[in-house]
Amino acid sequence: MSAPDSRRSIFLGRMPLPERNFIADALRAETVGGVLLLVAAVVALAWANTLSGSYEAIRDFHLGPAALGLDLSIQHWAANGLLAVFFFVAGIELKRELVAGELRDPKAAALPVIAAICGMATPALVYAAVNAIGGGSMRGWAVPTATDIAFALAVLAVIGTSLPSALRAFLLTLAVVDDLFAILIIAVFFTSTINFLALGFAVVGLAIFYLLLRKGVRGWYVYVPLALVIWGLMENSGVHATIAGVAMGLMLRCTRRDGEQQSPGEHIEHLVRPLSAGLAVPLFALFSAGVSISGGAVHEVFTRPETLGVVLGLVVGKALGIFGGTWATARFTKAELNPDLKWPDVFAVASLAGIGFTVSLLIGELAFADDLVLADEIKASVLIGSLLAAVVACVLLKLRNNKYRKLCEEEERDEDHDGIPDIYELDKPEYHLRMAAILEAKAAEHRRLAEVASGTHTGDDGPA
Repeated sequence: MSAPDSRRSIFLGRMPLPERNFIADALRAETVGGVLLLVAAVVALAWANTLSGSYEAIRDFHLGPAALGLDLSIQHWAANGLLAVFFFVAGIELKRELVAGELRDPKAAALPVIAAICGMATPALVYAAVNAIGGGSMRGWAVPTATDIAFALAVLAVIGTSLPSALRAFLLTLAVVDDLFAILIIAVFFTSTINFLALGFAVVGLAIFYLLLRKGVRGWYVYVPLALVIWGLMENSGVHATIAGVAMGLMLRCTRRDGEQQSPGEHIEHLVRPLSAGLAVPLFALFSAGVSISGGAVHEVFTRPETLGVVLGLVVGKALGIFGGTWATARFTKAELNPDLKWPDVFAVASLAGIGFTVSLLIGELAFADDLVLADEIKASVLIGSLLAAVVACVLLKLRNNKYRKLCEEEERDEDHDGIPDIYELDKPEYHLRMAAILEAKAAEHRRLAEVASGTHTGDDGPA
């Protein structure tokens, strides 16, 4: 293969070492959370299909102070309360990507952003086309637009497939941009009536939150109660309460100052991510993924336009949208694909992004809140569509697994044991001096062993 033109940018090339390390740590946490999410979904399905009475009784049980407008069902607390923690982390991720990650450079950000937009628009168009032909409801157009990064990484962990860091970073960036547009969709399209007084007080609370951060005030006992008040006001305003989590996440500083090993945003994300991935999202899945799955229900998913639109949107729309947007953008910006990778690798990751789960379930609940039967069928279609997307992606990724394993080993190799992968030191003279010394020491050891084996080795006391 000819060498890439030095004037052309490299798509899916090597990331700077600090960015690579940060993403690796974040994705490890997401993988663990994804496995818990997968377990929670299986438990919810088993519970709902064996002891449906107890599942529905607990899911629909109400608690909370009615005087504050917070007498909510367990399912509502999970969707609006616990997912606010998830979106708080998403807000921090987005802020970090904008100021220190892949999205800080508009030229570099163009490709993943356009790919993510196409990966949301195409599933919506697929859903709309299916329902226009079949005479279904257009209310669910946003359901297949989301990507669940945790679930996708859990699938990779379960099947034992390793992705090179560039592909994982691309998947993470897609998911971050997905989350941003999902937030906008929820705020714009699923807000019916607004209580402007509650919304106004929520905005005041956010302003206080921002000023305290700028003044350098510290202490969880200040921010946690304030965050709860802001969340409660947002819940009563009619705007989806998860928006409060995103807004507070975006306010955190995610750039490092002199002497800082972590920015405040990175530090808080490190503390809160386990709560989000290990508790909030799995509990949401437990009380949202419990739908009746029978032969008739599966048949309904593939015959009803609303549910078929969701399945095709996730499986077909996501893959074609992300791949098509990526290829077209690279083509017109003359970006050169990393020579270690092929375009089928990009299509495999695009297929993996068809796992919608968490946010798709949330949007499905919001879109069909007045039709509980159809809402459950939409949930079933999200589960089936995500499963099919996972199967397709796994088959495509397994075909290249040997190549991925070699790339990952190359990325991790540290022959001089200095804690920095060798691939990041190839252009440093001191690295080559260290490697020459290591190779010389190994060669001397091999010579000594050969002499010992042949009986010609001479030590301090004469022949061996």
